[in-house]
Amino acid sequence: MTTSTNSAPRTPTFPSRLPNVGTTIFTVMSALATEYKAVNLGQGFPDFACDPQLVDAVNNAMRAGHNQYPPMPGVAVLREAMSQKYQALHSRHYDANTEITVTAGATQAILTAVLACVQPGDEAIVLEPCYDSYVPNIETAGGKVVRVPLTPGTFRPDFDKIAAAITPRTRLLIINSPHNPSGTIWTDAEMRKLEELLAPTDILLISDEVYEHMVFDGQQHQSAARFPGLAARAFIVSSFGKTYHVTGWKIGTVAAPAALTAEFRKVHQFNVFTVNTPMQYGIAEYMQDPAPYLQLSAFYQAKRDLFREGLKDSRFKLLPSQGSYFQCVDISGISDLSEADFCQWLTREIGVAAIPLSAFYVEKFDQRVVRFCFAKKDETLRDAIERLRKL
Repeated sequence: MTTSTNSAPRTPTFPSRLPNVGTTIFTVMSALATEYKAVNLGQGFPDFACDPQLVDAVNNAMRAGHNQYPPMPGVAVLREAMSQKYQALHSRHYDANTEITVTAGATQAILTAVLACVQPGDEAIVLEPCYDSYVPNIETAGGKVVRVPLTPGTFRPDFDKIAAAITPRTRLLIINSPHNPSGTIWTDAEMRKLEELLAPTDILLISDEVYEHMVFDGQQHQSAARFPGLAARAFIVSSFGKTYHVTGWKIGTVAAPAALTAEFRKVHQFNVFTVNTPMQYGIAEYMQDPAPYLQLSAFYQAKRDLFREGLKDSRFKLLPSQGSYFQCVDISGISDLSEADFCQWLTREIGVAAIPLSAFYVEKFDQRVVRFCFAKKDETLRDAIERLRKL
């Protein structure tokens, strides 16, 4: 067979694995915020520095020669530190060698857990609104996404609807508390209800707990680790990036029973293999003092309260923010625009970027609610408040 020398090289086409996926709303809104020099309260990352002691600990690890591949599951001292933390906070022992794995951030952790347990044709339940990686993760694994709405307005789990969604093909359920985007937290009673619901099944659980240290008003984070019936079937996802203000480091952990961890690591070793070595050693050293994560709730509650106080007499209707670093607001008293169009307008005309809640629903369900991120310097929040109060 010969090929004409005059024909241009052809790039082959192939069926898209994710035909419905485009650029994420976070990338779109951050780019728009940059273009219009808006205060970016859209994408969820801090605009302030982490503790210099943490940076020093990582630098010290580099200088000490920790710059080559670490063990595939993560360095031992960091896994041991996480084991001790789960024991201290939730009275649950995870074996550092066989039940804790260091990951390249929570997003990779969730994808790896999905790939490890979802087979083509399996059903996986997500509770909408949900973080935008969950659905593509399940679809990449060949699973069927089953969407169950959280109760509109309160974003509390509806256990009748969850129970109705369970079939013999259900392999996985993903939960998230504190919840992105709504800022709600699951209660002890709700976790026990979930434990009861799943008890007679073989359904696995991914518990996305990346905002675990941002729980307000004296409430307690109800980790799946605290409930034996959930812990026995759960991949519990944690994020150092969220906890230590270093989202760009992309480092987290997954805690799971040994049998689940063994399957998780089979995938992990071939899609990431290992995670940044000096950061693991630096974080392990920094974790010797629990104060930074124990004090984080108070730190972010002060920012939440500053933001809410600034908007309390505005035309925005503030929804409860029980945890995370997000504040949702109802815009129906301000505009007739859709959530997405309102966020575009708000960025261009008012100079504040937000995220439409509809972006967290596959069908783009519009409740006239948008999400602000208050993980910002106080002066950033005051600037945003001044602009928003003009509406």
